[in-house]
Amino acid sequence: MDSVADRIQTGTGSALLSPAIVAAVERAASTHLGREWHSTGFTDRGDRAAHPAGIFGGQPFSVFAKLSQETSQSGAGTDAQFRSELRGLDLITRRARVRTPTPVGSGLVPVPTGWLLLFESIDEHIGTDRARADFLSLGATLAAIHQARSDRFGLPALDQEHFGSSFFGPLALDNRPVNSNRWADFYAERRVEPMLRLATDSGALPPEVGHAVGQLLPRLPALAGPEPLPSLLHGDAQQNNFLCSPDGAVVIDACPSFGHPEVDLALIDYFAPVPAAVFEGYREVAPIDAGFADRRELWRVFAYLAVIAVDGHNRFGREFTGRLADAIRRYQ
Repeated sequence: MDSVADRIQTGTGSALLSPAIVAAVERAASTHLGREWHSTGFTDRGDRAAHPAGIFGGQPFSVFAKLSQETSQSGAGTDAQFRSELRGLDLITRRARVRTPTPVGSGLVPVPTGWLLLFESIDEHIGTDRARADFLSLGATLAAIHQARSDRFGLPALDQEHFGSSFFGPLALDNRPVNSNRWADFYAERRVEPMLRLATDSGALPPEVGHAVGQLLPRLPALAGPEPLPSLLHGDAQQNNFLCSPDGAVVIDACPSFGHPEVDLALIDYFAPVPAAVFEGYREVAPIDAGFADRRELWRVFAYLAVIAVDGHNRFGREFTGRLADAIRRYQ
C-alpha cells in the first residue's frame, strides 16, 4: 500500500501535510466512520484561517482540518482555543437550532506539533460563486441566532463553567455579567476596556487615539441607543465565518455570548462589504433598528482595537488604526 504521503498529491507546503498529521486525520476519520477512511487529496484553505487549514478529500465525506501550533509557557501545545470553538458551536446549535459543522469524533486530535480541529467538510459557494440566495440565507441565519435570549449580558455562570474562555481571534474574552446588567456597561467593561489595554500594551496604538477611546467610554450610555434584550451573538460574525452551502448558511468560528444584536450586524462587513441581501435576509426574521447605521462604528471599536493589538505593527493592522480614529471622531 502507498504511504499516506504518497496518496496526498499537492503543490502546497502546508504544515498539515506532514505524514504524522495525515495519519492522525485518517485514524480519526476512520474511527468516526466506523470503517477505514483514506484521504485522496488535499486543498489548502490557509488563506481563509488564522491557523494552517485545509480539506482532506475522501469518501463518504471529506475532512476540514485546522492545526494549532500555539504553545503554553511549558512548551506544550494548547487546545484551549479549539475547545472554545467547539463549545461555542455547540451552544449555538442547542440554543438557536442553526446549522454548524459536524465534528469528526470529538473534533480534537493531539499531534506532535499541537492539536487538530476536525469537522466533516461542507460543500460551499466561495467568493464570487456566492449568489443572492446565499446572502439572504446568511442574514436569516444570523437573525435566527439572535432569537435566543437570556436575562443577562455575557454568559451565565453555568454556561461559563461549560465554556471556559472564549476567543476573538487569538484574544481571550471575558464573558462575566456586569453588576448593572446594562448593555453599555458590559460593552465598556468586557469588550472595549480589555481590548484597549491589549492594544496599548502592544505599542501599536497611538497614544492620542487610545486617549480618545478612553474619553468615549463614559459617553457610551448616551450613544448606545435603546436598551436591547440580551440576545445570543455569533461573536465574530464577519461574513467568512458563515459557509454558504447549497442547503443554506452554516455557522463556523463562533465565540458566542449574550449581547446586542447590532454588534454582529456591525461585524458582518467590517473586513469587506456585503450585498444588501444580507440585511434583507435578516429583516425577514427580525427588524433592524433605524438607528443602527449611526451606531455601526461604535460596535466596531472593540474589534478595531483587537486587530491593532494583534497586527498593529504591520500594514494590515495600521489600516485599522486609521479606521478606529475615524470611528472615534464620529462620536466626539
